[in-house]
Amino acid sequence: MKYQNTWDLEAIFAGGTRSEDLQKKVKSVEVEVGEFKDLLDAWNPEDNSPEPLKALLDKLDSIEKGLIQGYAFVRMSLDANTKDDYGPVVLGQIMMIKTALDNYQTVFIKKMVAVEDRLWADLLEDPTLKEVAFALNEARDQGKRLLSEEEEKIINELNRDGITGWSQIYDTVVSTMTIPFTGKDGTTVEYSVGQAMNRMYGDPDPEVRRQLFENWEKAWEKNAPIFADILNHLSGYRLTLQKLHNREHYLEEPLEINRMSKETLDAMWSAVAKSKEPFIRFLEQKAKVLGMDKLGWQDVDAPIAFGGVEPSRYDYDEACDFVLQNFATFGPKLEAFARNALENRWVEAEDRPNKRPGGYCMGLPELKESRIFMTYTGSSSDVSTLAHELGHAFHSYVLKDAPFLNQNYAMNVAETASTFAELIVSDATVRAAKSREEKAILLNTKMENAIAMFMNIHARFLFETAFYDERVQGVVSTKRISELMENAQKEAYCDMLGSYHPHFWCSKLHFYIAGVPFYNFPYTFGFLFSLGLYAEYLKNPEGFEDKYIALLQDTGKMKVEDLAAKHLGVDLTKEDFWLNGINLLEKDVEEFIELTK
Repeated sequence: MKYQNTWDLEAIFAGGTRSEDLQKKVKSVEVEVGEFKDLLDAWNPEDNSPEPLKALLDKLDSIEKGLIQGYAFVRMSLDANTKDDYGPVVLGQIMMIKTALDNYQTVFIKKMVAVEDRLWADLLEDPTLKEVAFALNEARDQGKRLLSEEEEKIINELNRDGITGWSQIYDTVVSTMTIPFTGKDGTTVEYSVGQAMNRMYGDPDPEVRRQLFENWEKAWEKNAPIFADILNHLSGYRLTLQKLHNREHYLEEPLEINRMSKETLDAMWSAVAKSKEPFIRFLEQKAKVLGMDKLGWQDVDAPIAFGGVEPSRYDYDEACDFVLQNFATFGPKLEAFARNALENRWVEAEDRPNKRPGGYCMGLPELKESRIFMTYTGSSSDVSTLAHELGHAFHSYVLKDAPFLNQNYAMNVAETASTFAELIVSDATVRAAKSREEKAILLNTKMENAIAMFMNIHARFLFETAFYDERVQGVVSTKRISELMENAQKEAYCDMLGSYHPHFWCSKLHFYIAGVPFYNFPYTFGFLFSLGLYAEYLKNPEGFEDKYIALLQDTGKMKVEDLAAKHLGVDLTKEDFWLNGINLLEKDVEEFIELTK
């Protein structure tokens, strides 16, 4: 194998979660937190010298990089081996340090809030502080919501065993679950959740998909009362905090996190709701190709095969080479970066038991590197996933030398670089097709992502909105949560499916992430935003890589409406921008239908 399909975590901390180097890092960060407190105690907000503030920011920079490095290593170790029983112990250590830091950061932000406006403006004239002024002003504005230092300290202490604790319980329960599957020879195997999900959505045999989906639903239904407790407590805790911080609506916080306005969110979903017709026609045609009256939930992402042409398969080496080859058509910097990542084992892709499901890219700020987690099974969809996660890593890479405060870009624009990279590769797979049949197969794979963005994630948003509307009034029952989920799926898919996944709210990790409410809608934002960007690239490819990098470098220091206006000259609060992106996909639908008539 030219490219190893397991990542190298030893280069971060040798010895796994029991690493002595990891413990040294944890202890050194703990010491730095004490040093931050001393600097904070000594800082007089009325002092008009910028030096104390810069010293505090430098120390905070070092601490946060160390905490992220340690947390990322342990989290990745646990995800790659769910049987690791010591990782949670180290996570507990890190969370205790983070709690202490959160308490001091509350004091820090309140001190910034206390600085008189004129003096604050004078401080930001310092060249170093001016460079991070957007992030500092954002923290200062949000700091005006804070309660007293003592009250915020109590909240931070409770968060560890409250909202964060509930999220960790979800991970623990999922790690113990298995999904049975009985093959044609009568042998039954127990798949991990990740293995079952990959085969359920990716197997060409409809009977395999059907059996796995039935067993999948039963497994989540069995544990649904546990997940209902977790979801109710997570959301209830979050709503309480939002109320304490003078937020009148549950969407205010996720919109602040994503640096976007409600007008932009409404314009995006309105455009999506008005543009379902091409995707309905795609689902209808796919059902015909598969010989079905209607697709079941498990069939939406199913591969197709006809005309004697099998779905394209790529071994891991072929996938890596294909991604690099097509990144090179966009620009040398993206290709060189991805080659370095693949050759230096930044990617965990092996298909094996005891891995958690899903995929992600996680930054290691002290090393100025990233690591990618996925399970590679050989499909063209997996090739796109590899490109997607390398896009995330490239985004972090082009910001690696920026001030750490300016590296903190919001999730919605984080999905821009990943989706853009994915578009490069998915378009390339279609162009590389050797026959009409293969082209149709690849268009089907490409459309999987569009269906996810405009229907699956729309369902998630509709579900969460309905759930939070009811959760504000009190605890929502297990049965009712499933009803809300199925209703949302029927609305988002225009009731085009023959079966639905009422326990999707159990199986989707995104609903249980402690730190980010309404985790899902940024994916649709990023997808459509990158479509607009990709359209610009297709019109004027010459020198576009540098323009693209310039946009990515601005993602951590302005609101998304300003980012779009500066680099694309568009208004995100208007439906027109979003509709233009959606219209690009209609050509793929028409071509798929024509090829498969």
